[in-house]
Amino acid sequence: MTDSTRLDGEVAIVTGAAQGIGRGIALVLAEAGAKVAIGDIQDA
Repeated sequence: MTDSTRLDGEVAIVTGAAQGIGRGIALVLAEAGAKVAIGDIQDA
């Protein structure tokens, strides 16, 4: 990753991050250096 795409010191909140696209986005943000808070609701 280039310096222009680093997210060091940034915070991201990702909803729907337990699976699928949300999970992928959360992983990419974390790899870029962001602190990531994730949330998801399990259907009963």
